[in-house]
Amino acid sequence: MSQEPVLVAGEWRNSDFTGTFQAENPATKEALEAVYPISSWADCDAALDAAAEAFEILRETSGDKIAEFLEAFATNIEARAEALVEMARLETALPVSPRLADVELPRTTGQLRQAAAAARSGNWKQPVIDSANNIRSCYSAIGPVCVFGPNNFPFAFNSAAGGDFAAAIAAGNPVIAKANSSHPGTTKLLAEAAFDASQSTGMPTGTIQLIYRTNHDIGGQMVTDSRVGATGYTGSRGAGLALKKAADGAGKPIYLELSSVNPVVILPGLLEAKCDALAEEFAGSCLMGVGQFCTNPGLVVLIKGNSTERFIQDVTERFEGAAVGTLLSGAVEKSLHKSHKILKAAGVEVCCGTGEGSGNGYCVANTLFRISGEAYLRDPETMQTEAFGNSSLIVVAKDLDEAAAILGTMEGNLTGSIYSNDSDADEAAYRKLAPILRQKVGRLLNDKMPTGVAVSPAMNHGGPYPATGHPGFTAVGIPGSLIRFAMLQSFDNVRPSRLPNILQDDYSGSAQRLIDGVWS
Repeated sequence: MSQEPVLVAGEWRNSDFTGTFQAENPATKEALEAVYPISSWADCDAALDAAAEAFEILRETSGDKIAEFLEAFATNIEARAEALVEMARLETALPVSPRLADVELPRTTGQLRQAAAAARSGNWKQPVIDSANNIRSCYSAIGPVCVFGPNNFPFAFNSAAGGDFAAAIAAGNPVIAKANSSHPGTTKLLAEAAFDASQSTGMPTGTIQLIYRTNHDIGGQMVTDSRVGATGYTGSRGAGLALKKAADGAGKPIYLELSSVNPVVILPGLLEAKCDALAEEFAGSCLMGVGQFCTNPGLVVLIKGNSTERFIQDVTERFEGAAVGTLLSGAVEKSLHKSHKILKAAGVEVCCGTGEGSGNGYCVANTLFRISGEAYLRDPETMQTEAFGNSSLIVVAKDLDEAAAILGTMEGNLTGSIYSNDSDADEAAYRKLAPILRQKVGRLLNDKMPTGVAVSPAMNHGGPYPATGHPGFTAVGIPGSLIRFAMLQSFDNVRPSRLPNILQDDYSGSAQRLIDGVWS
């Protein structure tokens, strides 16, 4: 059976492979027809050489030209939307509408066009000029970027088209995309669209390259290689930390998105007033996409009381009555069962679920746990075990002080939400809890579930460890996300003609510059 080719050094070619694999249709548990190579170091070495050569050209390429490539790529995706959506459906079992065709694909093209606008304006470079000392600085491209994509967003976080890809390219770096093994066919189609756009806009060979899979040792070797500028990774904590250990040992930047339980606090005043509506909102958010979102609300903190008991009963009934969706893969199903086993062994009470699901293919029953605040505080680390999927844990605190103690034990998270009454009934409680939660999360929400992630310049899709590997960066939000794949370059007494255009006195572009303390 023939293998799919890798994209290396400007051509689709046969892989120097160590093995092969096939993707599965999660809804049927059957292997799909296409066979993909597991690349040896030879593939990676050739890709790194080509990326290094491309970078020599890209770092001198204008933002306008890079923008033309990103915009052409977005147009190519739209032209191939039907084939992309069908392939993604087969490989992930995610619904065509609204998820893939109406939400995620437009988000992906929108990200690419926002990245193009950032490349064209140059504002992300943050140019600073100190005339008195003749010192100038700006951010510039860092070098070839390796992108490891996750399984849960086949378009918007894809290694060959998603947010990390768009940010790295917009900053002037070539990308080596490592496909997620759950959707290699989708990634190949996106890489074809990107490669065609790179050729039509005259981008250097090696701007976009694709390998499907490597073993762990080769992955570690890639992120430490001297030709690599930085790496973006979204996936499991274990694999991500292994890559981080390797990259840190070599002094190479790596930006990780690992795990998050995204705590939601519902204060008593609002729960008393809107119990049923909140139960519906929470159940919908938790079960959306079978819970397979980075920002799925996996832990809820409530204060003991009659409204809390009514809320838990209402949510339990909604979980039991909701259809059970298909998980992304057998690995996700296995991991969810493992997390449930850990939580049950730690003493949580099962409100519903944990068993085999009644849906198609890989699935687990919609699961809701509860535990008292006192029991939670005896083992908060275990209680924060991420159950990636259609599952959540409710922690019932005896009072506000115990709720504050619970939040104080939280690991870093992408998001944290506090629901409170519009009147003053919950204001004192909010003032007590919000400062604690604020330091634990990248994005603080009020009266809103965390599931949606807007592609906004003000968005922070990041947070303290273990949500990410560094609390100062975001994976979503342009131009902020570009800084991950850039280096700060200072020019001291450098002759005017040798300066980057954006730092020259006669610069005529549109970027905002800080000149002698004044933005201009």
